[in-house]
Parts: sequence; C-alpha cells; structure tokens
Amino acid sequence: MFDGLKEKLGRFSDDVEEDVDDEAVDEEAAEDAEPEASDASAEDEESVAADPAEAEPAEPDEPGADSEVPDADGASGADDDAAAEPGDTEGDEPGDDGDDDGRSLGERAKLFATGKTVIDEDDLQDHLDDLELALLQSDVEMGVAQEILDGVEENLVGDTRRRLSSTGSLARDALREALYDVISVGQFDFDERVAEADAPVVIIFTGVNGVGKTTTIAKLSRYFEDRGLSTVLANGDTYRAGANEQLQQHADALDKRVISHEQGSDPAAVIYDAVEYAKANDVDVVLGDTAGRLHTSDGLMDQLSKIDRVIDPDMTLFVDEAVAGQDAVNRAREFDDAAAIDGAVLTKADADPQGGAAISIAHVTGKPILFLGTGQDYDDLEPFDPEEIVDRLLGEE
Repeated sequence: MFDGLKEKLGRFSDDVEEDVDDEAVDEEAAEDAEPEASDASAEDEESVAADPAEAEPAEPDEPGADSEVPDADGASGADDDAAAEPGDTEGDEPGDDGDDDGRSLGERAKLFATGKTVIDEDDLQDHLDDLELALLQSDVEMGVAQEILDGVEENLVGDTRRRLSSTGSLARDALREALYDVISVGQFDFDERVAEADAPVVIIFTGVNGVGKTTTIAKLSRYFEDRGLSTVLANGDTYRAGANEQLQQHADALDKRVISHEQGSDPAAVIYDAVEYAKANDVDVVLGDTAGRLHTSDGLMDQLSKIDRVIDPDMTLFVDEAVAGQDAVNRAREFDDAAAIDGAVLTKADADPQGGAAISIAHVTGKPILFLGTGQDYDDLEPFDPEEIVDRLLGEE
C-alpha cells in the first residue's frame, strides 16, 4: 500500500541526511584542525624556553637611553603588549570567520561536537523541489503538497536540532511531523462518537457511482456486529436498477434487515422509514445508502441536501476510491459543500501505490479519513490511524 510514495519519501530523507552527514564531517575536520594548530604553537614556545643558550644575547643599553630598571628578579619589565602576537586582539576566537548563515566555522564545529547540526535553506532548496515533484506525481493536492513542504522547511531550517532523535534521521523526523500535521486534520474517535450518540445512530453514505459505497456499508455492518451493535440497512439509492437486489445480497450474507422502497421513490422517505424501524425494534445503528451521485449533477446533490435536512444524520461519510487520487480529493470537496461530511472512507487502498488521496482529503475538507477498504471480504475494513499511516509511508511499520 502506497509503495510508490513511500519510495519517493525515503529518497528525500536519504538525500537530505547524506548532505547533513557530509557537512558534519567537514565541521568535525575543522574542529580537529584547530587544536592541532594550537599544539604546534605550544611546541615552538616550549622549544625556545628549553634552550636559552640559543637565544640572541641582549644588546647593552646605550648611555643615556631610557632603560628599564630591573626588578628584583632581574627582569626587564618591558611592555608585555610588545610581545603580543599580531592580530591577537581581545575577544577573537580561533577560527571565528563568519559564515553566510551568521554562524562561524567554530560555532558550527562546536554544534557538531554536541550532537547538533544546522541545515542551510539554500542547501535544502533542491531537495524540497524534488519532494514537491514527488508529492504532485503521487496525486497529492497542490495546496497540501505546499503545506508539507512548509512544514519540512520549518522543521529543518534555521534552528539547531539534535542530529539523532526518534528515528535517527533528521530529515525523516521533520518529514514525519509535516505529514502527520496534514493527515491528522479533524481526526476523532469513531467508536467513541457512536457510543455517545443517542440510538439509533444514523450514518449516511455518499459518493459517486461504482466506488464501493454499498460494499462499505456491508463492511461497517460487520464492524458494528463485532462490537456488539445491531444494524439495519436502508437503500436510499432509489434510482439505480438493481440497487435493492445488491444491498439485499449483502444483507442476506450478514443476516441483516434491509428497508427499501420502489425504484424512483424519495430517498429521504426510505431512510426515514429505516429510522422508525430501528426505534421500534431497538436497533442500534442505521446505515443509509444513497444514489451514486456525480458531483456535477445538481438535482442529485439537492436530494443529498434534503436527506441532510430531513433526517439530520449523526454522521455523513464520503466514500471514494483511494486509487482515484486527485479526482477523489476534488469530489470530497464538492460533496462536503453540498452536505457537510463528517469523514471519509477510501476503498481499494490495498491497490493504491501513491497515497495522494489519503494524504490530501483530510486537509482539503477539514474532515478526517476514518477507514480504509483493503479487500473484498467483510472484514477488510481498516480503521485509519494517522500515526500508522505515516509509519507506513516512511517504511517504519
């Protein structure tokens, strides 16, 4: 899952880390060179002091010259400043030549010695350009890609950071934070929200034709059953021939009840009847299907808005295919505008090599991805955990 994007993100982390390591080696070498120079100077001074016979004899003072009066030890008392080394001004540190980023070579060497390093913005820019291209090629929405780039740059540039942290990679940690901030937008505990709502909990499913809404409804029916909650299925997809039969097949396999009307009936009326049935029979959850609307069909989108007004569901979930990439992101935005969604389910995630929709939808709509469909069986429904997804994208699962 998401193998293509995983490879691209790994390449970015490796390239940045390689540059950081190269720079760190240079800084370490500079730091090692400084004490060597100091040691050589000290050795020269010791050599002179050890062999006074080789020193030049002092010339006698000329008569009338301003000579110094020897002190008790016979020292001349000459001005100590005259013996100072040229350029050895007060406050200067060895190797204190300023770098372009305002940090001296000495400062950067000291940072490295304490396990820290600095990445320059200019050094990072080429890598950020490569990362942007990789994200866009993986169907990440443009605004979301920019958000990730800004996050990575903010996490890496300017301030000093520990060279080794949770993953041992500076770039990987920065990328992790940026990805998580984007993916986790609006995240909430799905099970907790269901538990806190008054029964029956009504959940409506929206999305375009053929993306797996009906199958997702069946999977969630099994999901709730595994957690001790009863469900009733409602076919609000009243315009598609065969819709009743399709949902009934799933209901028979799961031993569930389906509420349906004749083809062409009002979808809101069907779901209303399902809610009344649930109240009368102590059913915990109503799962309502809707027509596979195209986001360009105003009439069908108006019906979706009517269901939202009449039924006032506890949750409206948008369903689309992970492999749809940028199209799924655009449709999520359109459906959210028509009748505010509470979250999304991405089907066929197991067949998606990119992951652009998984990264983008939450940030674009402000509503979280709640589940990933990962196969055809009823148990192939995986709760969406942002931390696990980031681990997967960075190859750390």
